[in-house]
Amino acid sequence: MAAAIFTAYASIDRQPALGFLAVVVVGVPLGWWLRSAGNANAEPSRREALAAVMLSWVVLPALGALPYALGHHMSLLNAAFESVSGFTTTGATTITDFSAVAPSLLLWRALTQWVGGVGILVLFLAVFPQLAIAGRQLFNAEVPSPQEERLTPKLRQTAMAVVGLYMALTFVCSIAYYLTGMGPFDAAAHALGTLAAGGFSPNAESFIGYGAATQWVAVIFMFLSGTSFFLVYGTITGRKHNVLRDAEFRVYLAIQLVAGALLAVLLLGENLAPLDAIRHGLFQATSMVVTAGFASLDYQTWSTPAQAVLLALMFVGGSAGSASGGVKVLRWLMVAKITGREVRRALHPRAVMPIRIGGRIIPEDALRAVAAFLTLYIGLFAFTAVVLVFLGADFTAAFSTAIATLGNTGPGLNNFAPIGELDHLPVLGKLVLMFVMCAGRLEVVTVFVIFTPGWWQLPRRRPRA
Repeated sequence: MAAAIFTAYASIDRQPALGFLAVVVVGVPLGWWLRSAGNANAEPSRREALAAVMLSWVVLPALGALPYALGHHMSLLNAAFESVSGFTTTGATTITDFSAVAPSLLLWRALTQWVGGVGILVLFLAVFPQLAIAGRQLFNAEVPSPQEERLTPKLRQTAMAVVGLYMALTFVCSIAYYLTGMGPFDAAAHALGTLAAGGFSPNAESFIGYGAATQWVAVIFMFLSGTSFFLVYGTITGRKHNVLRDAEFRVYLAIQLVAGALLAVLLLGENLAPLDAIRHGLFQATSMVVTAGFASLDYQTWSTPAQAVLLALMFVGGSAGSASGGVKVLRWLMVAKITGREVRRALHPRAVMPIRIGGRIIPEDALRAVAAFLTLYIGLFAFTAVVLVFLGADFTAAFSTAIATLGNTGPGLNNFAPIGELDHLPVLGKLVLMFVMCAGRLEVVTVFVIFTPGWWQLPRRRPRA
């Protein structure tokens, strides 16, 4: 916030400063009131914990919309859409002319997705460590994983470790961008979006206008943004001596290498030099898998097979415990294991066949949870695509935009391509996509659970023993 205000006053156009001031005037008293309204001697119930997560993802985007509405004179709907897109790290935009947007607002866009990447949940745990056991309930909403693996014994220390690693990687990324030719402002803004797997760029063409070295830097840090922060932290601290032993990481790496190679082969038919085809192939494969949504080329001009590969990659997602959105590689790995088990059961129907990942047996309830998640995910994707078709989008645009917003990738194809925008969508379309972006960021199930009667019957908070 301070950086955005400073940029606003340092530039010629100081109008955005009013929007940032409004965030401070409204947000600070609201934050203090929410903190004072809590009871440090009581453990939040599951219902209250989930409600806090949901409320955070309503209040925070609402506050984040003020600078757009007051500083750029956006409509309230477009301002809310831009804010939701930022905090959910989706990267879809309603801005049509980036040259007319003040630098401070462009920095604000980058900051919103950076905060969204680390998660409002992790920040909340760092400020309110007294949540204790209930903190794990909250933690599952933002960093979901079928197996809980915490960096440190205490949840507060876990949050601090994640934030510290996130900040360090962002700083290193910005320096690397600067050293490879970006200006200081662009380097900072792109670094904020890269580590968040967000996709917001301070210009309309993403990475298209930058050199090969800068694009390779983006590939490296996008890859890290989609890698489990637990694995990265463990590698840095020496707890993990061989990352290739991690089953999810092996699959995550293999998907990007295979998809990048396939795209490179397809791009050779686009009259690109072999080294350029490899670079752009790996860039777009990594960008789509980790749901960053950055572009090194306008893939709207690519062949149909190449675009089909990009669409398939939008369904993947990064690693569990990373900044990326999407289904997540670990869930797909579990689906593959379940499928293989059912095929073997056709031959041995009475055999006991536990599913193992990384040497651990995955509980059956975790497998059922994955099935429920995918059912809701695919259902919401289909619903969104149908709504967009009824609102006038062609099938390709509707299909790609539905999965891009649900997976928090951002841009789709046709009218919603990497250098396109969503300003022309009708009101209903924007409202639906805002809901879908939030649902995707909160792992779908977290959002739908509040619509079930049983959620309202969960016990209230109880005194801490």
